[in-house]
Amino acid sequence: MAGNVQPQKLKKRIFKSYLTTTISISMVLFLIGMLGVVLLNAERLAKYVRENIGFTLVLKDDIQENEIADLLKSLKTANFVKEAEYIDKATAAERLKTELGEDFTGFLGYNPLLSSIDVKLLADFATPEQLVILEKKLMEFPQVKEVSYQHDMVNIINENVKKIGFILVFFSVLLLVIFFALINNTIRISIYSQRFIINTMLLVGATDRFIRAPFIRQSIKYGLIGAFAANVLLFILMMSYASELTGIINLDDFTIFGFVFVTVMLLGVLISWSSTYMAVNKFIRLKFDELFY
Repeated sequence: MAGNVQPQKLKKRIFKSYLTTTISISMVLFLIGMLGVVLLNAERLAKYVRENIGFTLVLKDDIQENEIADLLKSLKTANFVKEAEYIDKATAAERLKTELGEDFTGFLGYNPLLSSIDVKLLADFATPEQLVILEKKLMEFPQVKEVSYQHDMVNIINENVKKIGFILVFFSVLLLVIFFALINNTIRISIYSQRFIINTMLLVGATDRFIRAPFIRQSIKYGLIGAFAANVLLFILMMSYASELTGIINLDDFTIFGFVFVTVMLLGVLISWSSTYMAVNKFIRLKFDELFY
């Protein structure tokens, strides 16, 4: 009876150890997956930010409707324009009323605002150098009285986009190293509880490869389970915040998610395999007396 109780306790202890390892792997790979999604969409995020940069073309007061139509047509077919929106004097006044919270036209007795066109640029043209060139180009249109945009804001946005890209890459590498160390230590602790089994196998003449094989198979199995769980959690998170992430992360791009899914699965296998391999080798090299420390 006592002989049966002992193996049962050992099995439970081993199972709990592997369960803890699997949960740790799952959580770590989930964070890696999230980081991967952000990194792969970093260019899209930068593009999204830059494409919100644009010009306001203030039109001349005596401009005719056919001239406005011609200008809009020219802008929409230009290779640097993403979109162009015409705002007449009345619409501009209504927007300013909303911002100010009062009717300034009643106080002045007339609407002093001019019609304008808001131009959003394609990301490749939203740089300080290109903006200076485009400003001059847009001033050549006879319908345009003034071209305005936020010079300082453009510089800040472009500088921050570069900084964010560098920071993301740096932290990705740093976190990957930390995550590998974390999983490696977790797996090593789980194998530590079986160090006497390893020693017993050595005593009966088992080869190093023979001893490693069952541990590696078990570790890879739990690594795959952890990776799959991480992918499921990542998918649920992305779908839950789909509307908030529109324009920032492309949820319709299955290539990106497929790449992240496969990478997380491969990392689950690779990290589990390498960590188990090193941990088992360590205990294989230990002498019997050293197993107690």
